[in-house]
Amino acid sequence: MAVTEHLLSSVHLARFVARGSLRMDAVVPARMNTEALEVLSAGVAPVPYGTPVSTAYPEGSFVRRLLELPEVAGALHSLVGPEPNVDHHFVHIREPRGGDAQPLHGDAIIDVRSDAFDVQLMYYPQEVTLEMGGTLSVPGSHLRRTNESDTGRYQNLRGQERLTCPAGTVVFLHHGIWHGGRRNDSDTPRYMFKIRFNPVVRQRRLWDTADLADPRVRSELDTVFPWYEPATGRLERYNRVMLWRALTGDDSFDLDHWVTRVSNRPQADVSQEVPA
Repeated sequence: MAVTEHLLSSVHLARFVARGSLRMDAVVPARMNTEALEVLSAGVAPVPYGTPVSTAYPEGSFVRRLLELPEVAGALHSLVGPEPNVDHHFVHIREPRGGDAQPLHGDAIIDVRSDAFDVQLMYYPQEVTLEMGGTLSVPGSHLRRTNESDTGRYQNLRGQERLTCPAGTVVFLHHGIWHGGRRNDSDTPRYMFKIRFNPVVRQRRLWDTADLADPRVRSELDTVFPWYEPATGRLERYNRVMLWRALTGDDSFDLDHWVTRVSNRPQADVSQEVPA
């Protein structure tokens, strides 16, 4: 994949770390969206787990051209680095007035990594209206460790977002975010193409760090979402600090002393004189 100058800023990265998602509206040109409906209807052949992205999608193919759009390539590089592996991809098609709503879930088995993450790209080639369903997600849920459908018993959470968007929208998701596809109650088929990427480099300072000291970085990382209770909200922000430290290499960064306090492991010994 070509290196792009369209890298994300530190403020955008902090927002992703806090929310677990990054949305780019109408970033794909109309002509590609029209082409996508034909390509996705025909299906995209699967690739083996862990295939390098440039091998998975040959030069000139629709998916390769999608990933080479400057804004898409810049965001992908900022999140997982150059030449990530393709974990898997899938074409989701919801037929008109068909299908059940998915239970709220996180993809794959429980993932305990605190210093790395996979990214899922979701591409919507057509306008998604509220009637068409779209994807439901819970901002800020991605660092709460769950196993697949452990959250499926929850029907609604305060602050959840049900995606509606213009054609050509791309959303990047942290692999752990709680989400689920909604019913399509319209008369139009709904298409969504998903790719999960695995990084092959350390995810440290892969974005444009010129604004790393911007006060908005700390503000984004300290965001509180409506579904948090006071104590659990502290846990989510604690986990963000741990991830931000890993991403920046700055082990001194903290919010309200939480990580500093619980990671305190003094190594100095107090020598004691033996009484005469």
